[in-house]
Amino acid sequence: MVVSKCLTLHVPPHPTTPFLTQFSLSKTPRLSYSSTHLSLPSPKLKKAFPTPYNYPSPKHFPMKCSNSSNEFEFDPTLTNEDLKPTAPSQRTFSGFEIASLWVGLVVGVPSYYLAGSLVDLGMAWWQGIATVVAANMILLVPLVLTGHAGTLYGISFPVLARSSFGIHGAHVPTLLRALVGCGWYGIESWIGGEAIFLLLPNSVKETSLSKSLPWLGTSPLEFACFLVFWVAQLAFVWRGIDGIRKLEKYSAPILVALTSCLLIWSCVKAGGIGHMLSLSSRLSTSQFWSVFFPSLTANISFWATVAINIPDFTRYAQSQKDQIIGQIGLPIFMGAFTFVGLAVTSSTKVIFGQVISDPIQLLGQIGGLTTRIIAIFGISLAIITTNIAANVVAPANALVNLSPKWFTFRRGALLTALLGIAFQPWRLLQSSESFVYTWLVGYSALLGPIAGIILADYYIIQKTNLNISDLYSRSPYGAYRYSGGFNIAAILALVMGVLPVVPGFLQKVGFATSVPHTFIVIYNNAWFISFFSAGFLYLVLSNLRGKPGKSAAGEPLLPTAK
Repeated sequence: MVVSKCLTLHVPPHPTTPFLTQFSLSKTPRLSYSSTHLSLPSPKLKKAFPTPYNYPSPKHFPMKCSNSSNEFEFDPTLTNEDLKPTAPSQRTFSGFEIASLWVGLVVGVPSYYLAGSLVDLGMAWWQGIATVVAANMILLVPLVLTGHAGTLYGISFPVLARSSFGIHGAHVPTLLRALVGCGWYGIESWIGGEAIFLLLPNSVKETSLSKSLPWLGTSPLEFACFLVFWVAQLAFVWRGIDGIRKLEKYSAPILVALTSCLLIWSCVKAGGIGHMLSLSSRLSTSQFWSVFFPSLTANISFWATVAINIPDFTRYAQSQKDQIIGQIGLPIFMGAFTFVGLAVTSSTKVIFGQVISDPIQLLGQIGGLTTRIIAIFGISLAIITTNIAANVVAPANALVNLSPKWFTFRRGALLTALLGIAFQPWRLLQSSESFVYTWLVGYSALLGPIAGIILADYYIIQKTNLNISDLYSRSPYGAYRYSGGFNIAAILALVMGVLPVVPGFLQKVGFATSVPHTFIVIYNNAWFISFFSAGFLYLVLSNLRGKPGKSAAGEPLLPTAK
């Protein structure tokens, strides 16, 4: 930020930035905006963003002092067009469109596979559905609470993380979230590749290219199909967030229709859903509880990724009401789709004489070529809508935040896709246990502390009052500068939240032969323990060092959604 003649900015009745008032001069220029930089919101947006002032759109910064040629602007190392707060004209997501986003996220192969995994582990059908619904009801709380900041200030997750972790320390949580997103991107792309493989003629599938290579862990032909689907997704990614919004909006009714057709087909072929209702638990009471808690954690982990970067989407919401109404659909949609997954999976025993829990393999058994093509189209659409929204936006924004000068959303998305290959997703999907207990429960230990710290900071420390200019400033007097741009309290709380889960994880992946039973219990409840322990420790450390962010008091500089 350039400071020469103009050191105090008065925007009545908003308080001035505290670190500037220390150096106030006798001549205090008023803040003015060029007429070419002034944007008035539409009547609809005025209702969404009630305010007595005509604020400038975020994209119309920098601000100019009336008696100086110098400009005050966001630090270029901390912002670019993808990181700036959303302008009123960009607030286009209604409650219906946010709900459509969740339909696109939920209706997919991993959600279907997760439902079948619970039955594979021995649960009854109703126990599986109850576990999924309970997990998503719990997760709805941090989803709505974290989404509040995105809608109120128009900021993305990387920018919000600067409030608690510091302007540079925010790279830690955003890159951890990005790594998980890259892994999921690889998993979803691999499933899409399997769908392409299914369409290949048997003559091609029976060649030597279909034989697995030990060093690769899969066959060259399957790997090639994976790469084809991987490349195809980039066409949608390249259109940015507006393209993602339109994709989710128009895909939602198609996915609902195709899912309904699949359910109707299974009911007709199997003579109803009585076979599913007759599925009883294979677990004793003690066995059920030993499976329930890690399964609950796994189901929370399933969307814990989106729960921390939900501001990336709610920053485009028209109002807080829209973001809340839209997100309430998550437990409803997950419960409904879990029911479909269990009903169809159980019907395969009657129809084909064996249980087929993999929807890709099931599609290979349904109808002729035309039916198969339609089914593959539906499953590809489900994969793309889930993968792009859930697994591209957060990693891409994290990379943009890492280096705004070099990374754009497109470049970040491309690197995300490349790292998705490095995760070797075909190994993560080898079994239900490795998918649920190793992958889902394992990464929840990283995401739980991040969510706990961000929510504790935003609601208890900052009391939802953030200073927009300081979130984009490297000034040594900025509210979120902390120690060289890093909030040691947040980083220490993150590490301490993860450490108790490490022994159980090492035992699960085979690096430790045996650990005390206490650590196994901690691992099975990784998200809960890490979330609450990290959040509590952060509050304690913050109070010991004095409340950070006192200089951030004051109203936002931008239009806010109520």
